[in-house]
This record gives sequence, C-alpha cells and structure tokens, in this order.
Amino acid sequence: MDSRTTNFIGGEWRAPSTGETMPNVNPADRRDVIGEFPSSGEQDVDLAVRFAAEAQLGWAALPAPARGEFLRKAADVIEGRLEDIALGLMREEGKSLPEARGETLRAVTLMRYHAAQTMLPDGDVIPSAGASTFLYSLRVPLGVCAAITPWNFPIAIPVWKCAPALAFGNTVVLKPSEETPLTAVHLAECFEAVGLPNGVFNLVHGTGEAAGKPLVRHPLVRAVSFTGSVDTGKHIARIAVETGKKYQLEMGGKNGVVVMPDANLESAVTLILQGAFKSAGEKCTATSRVIIHQDIYAEFAARIVERTKALKVGPGDDPAAYLGPVIRESAQSSIIQQIEIAHQQGCELLAGGAAPAEAALRHGFYVLPTVLGRVPAGMRIAREEVFGPVLCLMRAADFDEAIAMLNDIEFGLSAAIFTRDLDTALKFAERADAGLVRINGETAGVEPQAPFGGMKASSSFSREQGMAAREFYTQTKTVSIDRAL
Repeated sequence: MDSRTTNFIGGEWRAPSTGETMPNVNPADRRDVIGEFPSSGEQDVDLAVRFAAEAQLGWAALPAPARGEFLRKAADVIEGRLEDIALGLMREEGKSLPEARGETLRAVTLMRYHAAQTMLPDGDVIPSAGASTFLYSLRVPLGVCAAITPWNFPIAIPVWKCAPALAFGNTVVLKPSEETPLTAVHLAECFEAVGLPNGVFNLVHGTGEAAGKPLVRHPLVRAVSFTGSVDTGKHIARIAVETGKKYQLEMGGKNGVVVMPDANLESAVTLILQGAFKSAGEKCTATSRVIIHQDIYAEFAARIVERTKALKVGPGDDPAAYLGPVIRESAQSSIIQQIEIAHQQGCELLAGGAAPAEAALRHGFYVLPTVLGRVPAGMRIAREEVFGPVLCLMRAADFDEAIAMLNDIEFGLSAAIFTRDLDTALKFAERADAGLVRINGETAGVEPQAPFGGMKASSSFSREQGMAAREFYTQTKTVSIDRAL
C-alpha cells in the first residue's frame, strides 16, 4: 500500500471528519492495495461548499484572462507530470498505459481550450428601440458548482467539468468516484501547484450516498454536473428540481454501428473492435451493437470473430495486451452472467464469454472480449448497457431496417455507420437518434472543442465541452443603460 490520502478543502489537505477510509485496489491484481482514501461525510461536504462559496466572489472578480492563466499553468503542470499521473490512472482504473497517457493528454488539451475561452467575448450588444438606450447582455457565473464524476475517465471527465466552471468564474467541489481517488488527488495537486486561490477548487472523497447526496442537496450549491448511471442521474435531477439548482446529466449508452455492403470491411472491423474493446468496453460511448446488412453478415461476422479471438487480455503495463480488466469483481461477475443469459436465450457465443484461464490473470477482474451472434433486437443484452467488452452482432435486411433497429432503444448517445455512399451517410446523420454521429469512425470519442452529449435517456438535453460548456456554467444578465437627462 502506497499511502493514506486526505481531502483537499479550502487549500488544505484535511482528514475526513468521519475518521473512516476506503481501500483503493488495483483491478488488474486485487492483492495490490494502492492506498487508503477518505470515506467522507456530510460535515466534510459542508466545509468544502462553504469554503467554495466564500472564495467565489473573489474568484469571479478576477479578470477572465487572469482566471485563464491559472488554467494554462495547471495544464503545463499536468503535462509535466504526465507519466506519474498516467501510471497511477492505469493502476487504479485498469486501462492500458498508452490509453492512460492519452487520457491525461486529453485533460491537458481540455484545460488549455477552456483557458483560451476566457479571452472570448462574453455577451452581445443588442439594438434598442430607444435612441438613447445602450442595451447589452453578458454571461455571469452561477456560483458554487458540484462535479460528480465516474471512474472510467478519472482525469478527462473531471477536467471537462471543472475547467470550464473555473474559467467562467465559478468555484468547484469535486466528488470523484471512490474507485479512482488517486487520479483526483493528482488533479488537486496540480491546481495547488499553480497557487489557485484557497477554496476555488475543492476535492471531497466518498461514496455517492455519504458524500454525493449531501453535495447535491447543499443549499449553497447552485449547479450540479454528473456523469454516471441513469438511475443516479434521475435521482440527482429530482433533487436539483426540488432545491432549485441547474443540473447537467450524462448517463448511459447502448451505441450502435451500421455496416453497409459497400463499406471498407477491414477498416470497419478495426474501428469497431477499438470502439468495443479498448478500455475493456467501459465507456459510455463504447460500441455495443453492430447492425450488419444481411448480404455481408456472414463475411463480416467471420472477420470480427477471427480478430477478436486474437486479442490479448492483460494488465495495463503489458504492451501486448489490447484490453485490461474491468473495474471490480462485481462488474466481472455481472458481465459474465449477462453473457451466459443471452447464450441460454439463443444467441450464438462466437468468442469470449468468460474470464481468461491463465493463472497469471487469476487475481484480476478480467473478461475475455466477447462477440455474440444473431442477437434479436428485442433481447435484453441488445437493449441494456453492459459496460464491458461485449459486442452484439445483429442482422438487418436493408438501411431502413438498420436505422429502425438502431433507434429502437431508450438511449441515444453515439452511433456510427460504415459506408462509401454519400447519400446513405447523410441520411444516417439525419435519422440516427444520437447526440454524436460518426461516419466511418468508431462510436467512442469526440474532440474536446466539440459539444458532447446524448439524446433520450442518455442525457438531460444539455451538452458538455466546446462552446456548450459556457451555456451550462454561466447565466445571462441583460443590462439597459439610459442617459441621465
């Protein structure tokens, strides 16, 4: 075990008021306990929010470019600590070291992007009906913002929530997942290193019940940004409405890909495998369903099964491993159980479907990359999020049936099509019920400057990243000035 770590509140590292801690375990090897992290409670949350509220007016009073300078410096610190942050991220989350490095670099890009946002205009001059009236609007901060983040992107998601909140004059209380506390500590250390004023950024570790719920309910919190499960998101929405807070939810996905007969099949297979199995499929944008035109179903299925069976499972520091473990033992058990049920109900088990047999991997939470064939559109595994390395192959008679199958679920986060036909691609972009549409690309991932979010049960209709972040983290004030005659 490496260390016992504390919360970061009001510019100081503080032990939890509860006196309780939680172990942080390496999912690649349960014998590796990374450290003990706070199991905080309502008192810790209240202290963090009060420090944030006290710091907010002073922070907002800084010129926006001055706030941006703190973010630019923080980005430089993250980049300078890239290897340490990536190694810790790999160890506690399980993804490969190259993926961990890539995520950390994405956090650097996000931080720099939102730093640059502080140099842009923040309002509009509006024509007035009065000849002597100057009418304009401007964007002003909300106040204290709560960020509740998941374990699967433990630095990218906190940064894409916290960086714009800070850039636009808000202060932040971050409640990260209890599964990946170390990476949140590294982020707090980077903000501390650049001299961010005390209370502007605060970190409180703990469970959703003990720390997340009082954070959402706190009367001084003005906005909540959450990424996680649908059930928890709906619960947060109810609390936010009851307590008068602005809220933003990014939740589940069951992302589909359509493969047409004219597609480049080799490219499609490569990108679909990447979308389905990188990060062990633990992405809200991961590819879960492949809807294949019936004319190429047999050929495509054979290609993807052959490639899947060649993929190696292993720890994140194994350069030969394509995917690592899932996050915890209960996730491993749940994923395998869902595969077994689908197989019993008639799906073809074409690859994977179990934990690997290698003795060297028995202490980790591994699931072999799995391909299920001839999956009916109405089957549970084709409709509900698995959040693991499981790919469902489905057959469609034509484009119209493929689109109908793609859209006939409760989620609408990401979708993709592989085709060389421009007309088909444009029709797909128009008709796919998804917030992110890719043509000849994998479902996972979006550039930091582009808005990100889903439709239907995947989102609260809000968007993150890009210029959309300003919409959430600010509110509009209209000012009318008349001459004093």
